Amino acid sequence: MVQEKTAPPAGERPAASRPVTSGASAGRGVLVRAAAAAAGGLLLYLAFPPIGLWFLAPFGAMLILLTVYGRRPRRAAWAGSVAGLAFLLPALHWVSPIGVDAWLGLVAIETLFYAAWAVAAAAVTRLPLWPLWAAALWVAMEWARGAFPFGGFPWVRIAFSQGGSAFTPYAALGGAPLVGFAVVLCGGLLALAATRAIPALSVSRATVTAPAPARVLVRSLALPLAGALALPAGAAAVPRPGDEGRSVTVGVIQGNVPGRGMHPLGDEPAVVLRNHTTKLHEMARAVREGRMPKPDIVVLPENSTDIDPYRNDFARQEIDAAVKDIGVPVLVGAVVAIGDSNRATRSLVWDPVTGPGPYYDKQKLVPFGEFTPMEDLVLALFERANLVGRQSVPGTRDGDLRMGPVTVGAINCYEVAFDEVVRGTARTGASPLVVQTNNATYALTNLPPQQLAMSQLRAVEHNRAVVTAAITGISASVTPEGVVTWETAELVQDMAVLEVQVRTATTVATRVGALPEWALILVGTVALGAVSVVRKRALAHSATQEGGQQVGDA
Repeated sequence: MVQEKTAPPAGERPAASRPVTSGASAGRGVLVRAAAAAAGGLLLYLAFPPIGLWFLAPFGAMLILLTVYGRRPRRAAWAGSVAGLAFLLPALHWVSPIGVDAWLGLVAIETLFYAAWAVAAAAVTRLPLWPLWAAALWVAMEWARGAFPFGGFPWVRIAFSQGGSAFTPYAALGGAPLVGFAVVLCGGLLALAATRAIPALSVSRATVTAPAPARVLVRSLALPLAGALALPAGAAAVPRPGDEGRSVTVGVIQGNVPGRGMHPLGDEPAVVLRNHTTKLHEMARAVREGRMPKPDIVVLPENSTDIDPYRNDFARQEIDAAVKDIGVPVLVGAVVAIGDSNRATRSLVWDPVTGPGPYYDKQKLVPFGEFTPMEDLVLALFERANLVGRQSVPGTRDGDLRMGPVTVGAINCYEVAFDEVVRGTARTGASPLVVQTNNATYALTNLPPQQLAMSQLRAVEHNRAVVTAAITGISASVTPEGVVTWETAELVQDMAVLEVQVRTATTVATRVGALPEWALILVGTVALGAVSVVRKRALAHSATQEGGQQVGDA
């Protein structure tokens, strides 16, 4: 009885068509794929500030997708890990002032998400329209990064490389998830075109055939290339609310700190407080002398007082005198005691007449910076964890705070990376958004420009001007179109009085919230489930054909 060869399962090359390669050739292939994955990760890094070559992000996604295209799970995970490391090691280098071990540990944890995505993306490349599914799975991966562990770490999401790019307008439709999806889909379409143009890249398909005639090749490339070009071009058609003709005059103070690294506030108490109250007095003097316009409100950074003004009379008197001098409400950043053992990072409205009033407490806290997860275990193992001191407790309300003629939307530092916090505050109608931040430990690293790019994206996402007051820089003003109109240098004292637009119209993204993100996650999950269904059907079909052939031969 003679048996004929059966068709392989869908998406797998027939055994007869698999080329026999030498060990040296296979080794070269591994090195090429590793280099491509690393290059893809590096291109993603270069897209982020401070370098800011945003147009490289789709090409980075393209290279990463090509390295996982049609690969088996173990090889895909390896390629995803290489790409993740090449991206995250430089992108998160700002963590290194805390310790090289903290930097490498964080990178190792975050790389696991890229490895998992690569396995899933490799599976869906066996389906039609695979760039769509791979991009949707990228959104799912970044959602998971933003949720786990310890409340998540959504920093360096691919959308945050697009603070001022051709893709940015998509933020007004679906927020950061839709921007990230568009960037990765663009890269996926470029990767699809590459697999059609270069037959050798089609490692997961049936037999590598001879090059197609030029006319056929052009037709096969036209659609993916047109789609890749249409994605950034189409963002210009996203509807955006216009100027409403209202503005508020905002004073911004950047007081600087005496220390560096892990001890930025210095050893002498009240230096940081005096730095900021002194600049506030200087602003008041400049207003009286006509060198500056009188602000409607003033914003100080996070930690602008290093002493709790509720419990310390000196701090209270210093702040109150400075606020009375400028004569308008001031948003003070303070760390205040909560009970005997806890604290809160607070945005506190200080009125020149009534003193301290409404406040917003930071909701998203920095793990190992503001609280210690698994406290007993971590403190027993790592002496450095004691630097956290009192454990912070999260706030429970949105950051809408009435100040003079406007209700500002207070967002505290780390929170600007979290969609739900910014969206919740924008939904209250607060305008403008105000980001108080303390990046003193990370001054002159790539963190401050990365954070400013997030503010640019948030401005477009919610049609709100964003004012950033940073203790050491970068303080900035961003229009609702995402344009930076003023910014400071780092590690200097500075101040400005700015005319800032007040808008109350909401974008589609503000209204629909997380719906686009969950829709994309669902799409990716369904596609991943479809892979197993297709495989089972293909195997069942092969078994049926083989059984029928055996009966015929008999």
